[in-house]
Amino acid sequence: MFRRSIEAVGNRPNVYCQCIGRLFSEVMMPLLTCLIFLLLLPFPAFSAKASERIYYIAADEVIWDYAPSAPINPIVAQPFTNAEKIYINGGDTRIGHSYIKAVYRAYTDASFKTLKVRAPEERYLGILGPIIHAEVGDTIKVVFRNNTHLALGIHPHGVRYDKSSEGAHYATGNGSPEPGAAGTAATIETGAHVLPGNEYTYHWNVPEQAGPGPLDPDSIVWLYHPHDHESVDIYTGLVGAIVVTRAGHAKPDGTPKDVDRELFVLFMIFDENLSPYLRANIKRFAGTPGGVQLEADDFKESNKKHALNGFIYGNLDGLTMRRNQRVRWYLLALGNEDDVHTAHWHGNTVLRHGSRTDTVGLLPALTEVVDMKPYNPGVWMFHCHVADHMAAGMMTRYTVTE
Repeated sequence: MFRRSIEAVGNRPNVYCQCIGRLFSEVMMPLLTCLIFLLLLPFPAFSAKASERIYYIAADEVIWDYAPSAPINPIVAQPFTNAEKIYINGGDTRIGHSYIKAVYRAYTDASFKTLKVRAPEERYLGILGPIIHAEVGDTIKVVFRNNTHLALGIHPHGVRYDKSSEGAHYATGNGSPEPGAAGTAATIETGAHVLPGNEYTYHWNVPEQAGPGPLDPDSIVWLYHPHDHESVDIYTGLVGAIVVTRAGHAKPDGTPKDVDRELFVLFMIFDENLSPYLRANIKRFAGTPGGVQLEADDFKESNKKHALNGFIYGNLDGLTMRRNQRVRWYLLALGNEDDVHTAHWHGNTVLRHGSRTDTVGLLPALTEVVDMKPYNPGVWMFHCHVADHMAAGMMTRYTVTE
């Protein structure tokens, strides 16, 4: 009996080891396996501090000057040539280089009494509307006021919205002609047709699908513009940009952490022949409005402004940066079949989707994001490389300082 007790006691450590081993293999290992599996699941990336970003934006009517340097062409520091004067000079049957247009502008609050002044480093934005910044996981609230004489709104690209914040006008039902019939455009309020003097509020979400993909840099860009009569509305001058930054990679203001300077350039032929302000411009700026022939080829050509941010022939100023600065260029395009552009930089190169280039192609409503680390100081040409577009003024310069 005594010996068996001694043997039992002596064997007890082995029993403990067996129990612990069984506990680890049957309980702990499955728990650890589940934990590792859960950690590896592709959970959606959201900002740790998701924000509601509020913007107060109005559509305002202004007198827009495509070439404030006239009669001098800043690219060559010489007077405009006869060929260039087609797009510059006014006259009895010409409008010239100033036009009535509408632009999106930022205000400080919902009273829309105080215009938000752009910083000096943003003056190059020109006709572009306020830049909307957001991070994946955020929501965007845009309080819009229409100060023009047209019915307008805002339609965003890329972000998520309900019908009430789409800003586009079209039928969604079975085409029933009955007034007020279910599913007709008349019964769906989308914020596309905001009447003059009225306001509308849009709510847009920024899910992961609105942000950068696996091969994108940490921020990408989308357009916004009116979409009631989209083939006409865009020629008013109402165009803006939305930047979405990857979750966890944005500064408090929504701009990306991995760049020092953001630059936005819109390549667009503003065809003033299609603008709803055409007749008002003829009446205001043509010397003899009654003598204007709307279908004359030379008149129509004079109204096609081949612009960068609404400026022609080097009048876009302020594309500045320092040597070795991290610069992100957001390239935008809009327009018709003539708006096939090739953005080209002299003096430096850019990275596009990991590939090195100095020329990037653009089509209407497409955007491109490229990164530049300028190594070559100087004043360099930046232009569309389509020959006709260059001749018509789609060119400017950018500056790299030491």
